[in-house]
Amino acid sequence: MEAYTDFAKVYDEFMDETPYHDWAVYISQLISGYGISAPYKKNVADDNGSADETIESVETLEESLDEDSEEALLLQEKNLVVELGCGTGSFTEEMANLGYDMIGIDNSGDMLGIARQKMEKAGLDIMYLEQDMCELDLFCTAGTIVSVCDSVNYLIEDEQVRKAFTKVNNYLYPGGLFLFDFNTLHKYRDVIGDVTIAENREDCSFIWENFFDVDTNINEYDLTLFVKKETDGAEDLFERSIETHLQRGYTLDEMKAFVEQAGMTFIKAIDADTHEEPTEDSERIYVLAREHGKA
Repeated sequence: MEAYTDFAKVYDEFMDETPYHDWAVYISQLISGYGISAPYKKNVADDNGSADETIESVETLEESLDEDSEEALLLQEKNLVVELGCGTGSFTEEMANLGYDMIGIDNSGDMLGIARQKMEKAGLDIMYLEQDMCELDLFCTAGTIVSVCDSVNYLIEDEQVRKAFTKVNNYLYPGGLFLFDFNTLHKYRDVIGDVTIAENREDCSFIWENFFDVDTNINEYDLTLFVKKETDGAEDLFERSIETHLQRGYTLDEMKAFVEQAGMTFIKAIDADTHEEPTEDSERIYVLAREHGKA
């Protein structure tokens, strides 16, 4: 069964403890330190209150330009942030709330349908596009392209990673930043491989069975969902569905090679949990890379 169909309906419920806001604040700091994009809307300031000066300077510059001028259009592209594998848009919204001009991209129409509903309810202005990241097709370049929550691990073949990263490089504004995370081979092989995880809630439950293949470094997880149905009867009825997901574990050296093969320059890697240098025990790693320069 295609992934993220029935799971999309309960995804946010099971991910309700994911620290999307903390991720967004940290990634905003990384963009500020290594990238070229800046927030431009005064929605909510970041936790350090450091965004105000940048936002005001960008707004002042935008106001001084004709909105249809080449300079204004280039500034918009420079400050545009595109998220690959945005899912239901929880992280996308956090970045938008920090003032960034966001585009969210995902290949699951079910997930994007929920993302659009949430966006309208929150009163945000986010463009969502249904695309495979290997077939990324934007109408302009973007100063920053991000991907979080192990979306890159769904690319299970070398050629898929190279193709997706090459697309990213093609659509990055000159000098733009590519920032993504990935689950390591260590995490799949030594931590969650062949482990069964289950969670029971009032309206839904799941059983998540992992099967790791040491020959391919691919982790298959079979997700069995039980979702409560709305009925007029007194008896609770739950609908059962099954989804199969495939993710591949990678080493940092492999990811560095893919970045360079796509024409980008590797900047640095960061342990996503400790925010320190990655180690052999790192389970999720941020990679920062830069567009190398267009002809």
